[in-house]
This record gives sequence, structure tokens and C-alpha cells, in this order.
Amino acid sequence: MHPLVVAYGALLLAVVFETTGTSFLKQSEQFTRLWPTVITLVSYACSFYLLSVTLRTLPVAIAYAIWCALGIVLISLIGVFVFKQSLDLAACIGLGLIVAGVVVVNAFSNAVSH
Repeated sequence: MHPLVVAYGALLLAVVFETTGTSFLKQSEQFTRLWPTVITLVSYACSFYLLSVTLRTLPVAIAYAIWCALGIVLISLIGVFVFKQSLDLAACIGLGLIVAGVVVVNAFSNAVSH
């Protein structure tokens, strides 16, 4: 399998585990509830491991930027749809700019080998 496919697959899974961990972090109530705390810690451990797999192929700046950006967008959507939190216009514009930044980096940067 092509190394970039493996790297981006690991990165996508890292984002999923990171957003899972962050979602359960809220539910752990400052680590006072056992199972949400366990899920949080296991999810973060898996996320960091998968991020390290990504770093075999992608530069750390690119991998981390994508990991952070996708995590921010996904956890914002989880906040809206699961936790019934709201985003104002400025937050939506900011999230759009984050997505645009990831697209620009991946589409046009020479730091990522296409």
C-alpha cells in the first residue's frame, strides 16, 4: 500500500480517536466518572499512537495542522449536534477558514508529497 494512503488513513483514525476522547472528556466531569475517564484516556492514547504512525511519512507541521483542524471542526459539530451547543456566525466563519487552510496546505504545499 502507498505510504501516503497509510499516513492519511492513520491520520483520519487519529482524528476520530481524538474527537472521541474530547467528547468523553466532557462526560468524565473532571475525571470523576470512571468509564468516560477510561474512554477518554484510551482514545487519546490511540490518537497519539496513530499520529506517530502518520509522522513516518508526513512532516510534523502538516500532520499536526490537519489533525488539529479536523479535530476542531469535528468537535464543534459534536458540540452542536450531541451537546446542543450553538455556534455564532463568527465561529462558523472561523471554522470555514480552518477548513480552507487545510485544503490550501494539501492542494498547494510542496511539503506534502502528492
